[in-house]
Formats: sequence, C-alpha cells, structure tokens
Amino acid sequence: MLQSKLFYKTKKLAPKEATAISHKLLYRGDFIDQLGSGIYSFLPLGWMVHQNISNIIRQEMSALGGQEVFLPAMHPRSVWQKSDRWDKMKPPLFKLKDSHKKDFALGSTHEEVISQLASSRVASYKDLPFALFQIQSKFRNEIRYTGGLLRTREFIMKDLYSFHADQADFEKYYEKVAKAYFKIFKRCGLKVLRVKASGEGFTNDFTDEFQAITPIGEDSIIYCEKCGFAKNKEIFEYNDGDKCPECKSLLKKERGIEVGNIFPLGDKYSKSFDLKFKDELGKEKFVIMASYGIGVGRLISTIVEVHNDDKGIIWPKEVAPFLVHIVPVEINDNKVEKTAKKLYDNGQEKIKRVIYDDRRNVSTGEKFAESDLLGIPFKIIISKKTLEKDSVEIEQRDGKKSQLIKIKDAMNFNFYV
Repeated sequence: MLQSKLFYKTKKLAPKEATAISHKLLYRGDFIDQLGSGIYSFLPLGWMVHQNISNIIRQEMSALGGQEVFLPAMHPRSVWQKSDRWDKMKPPLFKLKDSHKKDFALGSTHEEVISQLASSRVASYKDLPFALFQIQSKFRNEIRYTGGLLRTREFIMKDLYSFHADQADFEKYYEKVAKAYFKIFKRCGLKVLRVKASGEGFTNDFTDEFQAITPIGEDSIIYCEKCGFAKNKEIFEYNDGDKCPECKSLLKKERGIEVGNIFPLGDKYSKSFDLKFKDELGKEKFVIMASYGIGVGRLISTIVEVHNDDKGIIWPKEVAPFLVHIVPVEINDNKVEKTAKKLYDNGQEKIKRVIYDDRRNVSTGEKFAESDLLGIPFKIIISKKTLEKDSVEIEQRDGKKSQLIKIKDAMNFNFYV
C-alpha cells in the first residue's frame, strides 16, 4: 500500500468524551469513525486489523472441526417466542415491523436460529456431534455504551454452537474450545484468565469467561495466581485478605475485560425447538448444546488497552494492519527513493503487508510520529546516512531493538519473523 493512497486522516486530539486509551488511539489513528452513539464504522486500517483477527479465529474454529455458516441478522418474532425470550432478553431486543406489519428483531445472539436450523437436520445419533460457527453482526440495545468499541450497539461476533448426544461428549468438546480460545488470545498478544461467571440469561448454569486483566475493565475478577482459581465477583463474595478456597494462597482482585465466553446450554433450546435424536436403542433424546462467543471489536480495543505507549498503538504482529512501514527520510533524494521503491516491491512480493510512506509534503518528524501512532511492528528507515553504509535501519515498534542491516539482507524481509 502506498501511504499517499490510503484512505485515512490521523488526528492530534481524541474526542472529549473518550476515556479509554483504546478509544482515543483508535480514533486518532483513524481506525474507526463514530456514526452515532455506540455505532462505529471501520475504516481501512481498522478493517485490516478486524480481518486479521477474524482469520485467526476462523483458523482455530476450523481446527476444532467447526463448519462456517452465515445466519440472518433479522429474525421473525415466532423464533424468539419459541424460546420465550421475545420480551425477556436483557438488554431488550431491537424490534421492528416490516411493510406487512409483521414483527421482527435484530439478532443479539443466534441460539434460536441455529436450533431451528439443526432441528430439521438431526434425526439420529449418527448425525451428532457437529459444530457450526459464524462471524456476523450482532445488535445489542445497550442502555450504556462506553469505551469506543468496548461496548457498542452493533458489533461483529464469532459465535460457535456445538451439538452433542451426551454430556460426556459435550464436556470433552467444551474443553477443546477452551484450549482453542487460549490459542486465539495468545496469537492476538493477550494473556487471559478463564473465569467462572453467571449465565447472564443465556443459561442457568455457570459459564466461563475469558478475561484480560486491565484497569479499564468493567468486571471485577477474583483469582489465585498459584492454582488458577478465578471467579467473577458477581458470583463470589470477597474481602481483602481472603484466601483461595482451593490452595489457601492469597487471592487477588483486579479489573478485567471479557474478551470471550463459553456457555453450556444443555437442552434448554433443544426443548424449545424439539431438537431430538434417536439413540442406538431407538430412544428419543434431546440434543445437548453449547455456545461460544468472541466479540471482534472488543478484542481489538482490548489489544490496544494492553499494547500501547505514550506514542500510540503497538500492534502484535499477527493482528497489525501492516507488518512493515517503509519510511524514507529524504524521499527527494534519487538514491533514497530508488532504494525505498525496491524495498517496497520486494516486500509486496514476499510478505504483502507492507506500507510505503511515499508522501513528499510531510516532514520526517510527522512521518515518524504517525508511524508510531499507527503501531506498525517494524519500520524500515532509509536515509542518505544509512545508504553510506549500504544499509537501512530496522526499528521495532515495541522498542526492543533498532539495528542497521545491509540492504541486500533487508530485501529478503527475514527480519520481521
């Protein structure tokens, strides 16, 4: 990508109402744009990050045997009445009438839709188990929307649903998904805790949340560093100095952002949608279900909350919009420009995720400041001074390393690994 062609416009100041670091930096870097309260557009830089994260999720869900689907966002009232959630959802559903005066809702989740879909395709134990997932828009009629992408009214979510013949098979798959979640968050540069929490109206059982510890978090997490015990404060009474009920070590309390969750659903929705199968003896049983969610926008904000400094964002490599930022110091110098162009062409061929600052009317200081704000992991700096040594400077955004390397070595782009 030539930077002169990129659709973006950075800002020096964040909105007055922005309190979260991620909200400020994503706005200033022009990753997102606010259309209305709790409603955001993703601009090219933001959508690149979104797509990179979605692809990580897609890879890990496919590795679990999940098959991708895409379900409607607009649901007829009858589907939600079957589960008795038309008037009971919290926050309440966004409801609308079509031109025939029929009632619909914008989907805040898809248990109902996926259950109805499965009910006409499952007849025997031989049809089980299976898992379906999608990465699709959700609509939550939130009373309070804060923190930029941390809490919005429209967002894209990965939801996986699994279907099982018995409890043992469900539990085995549930743990596989939990392990996959840890892989996803690690690839996104996050350390998370697996935390027990309430069912939040989706199930009567306890659920598992995956929480990234950060001061901006809305949840209070009680956990033990030694044995891994962790619960949301909403289900666990805690006082300072309390000890872990499992290993007797001192408990800690921190704020956390929920970046993912997994829900045992049992036969709650199977009963609502008559989702049955015949076992090996011909006996009819209800299918056991579970759901597993990750909000992509919230995950983006959480990554920024964890990975930033006073200059801007520091994207982990797998999620960054670009891996390498080529910045010529004296672009009007023929040799500097020629070297920069050749590096860019090689980068496009070898790793593709390269942006070249080809702008002529911007100062070097502005270019460097903007590069730091955007958080691209590697910067290649080319100047007359570096070319005197037949080299370019490679600077890592996280500040861990800055070094001169020979131009011929830079052309291979092996340094970014």
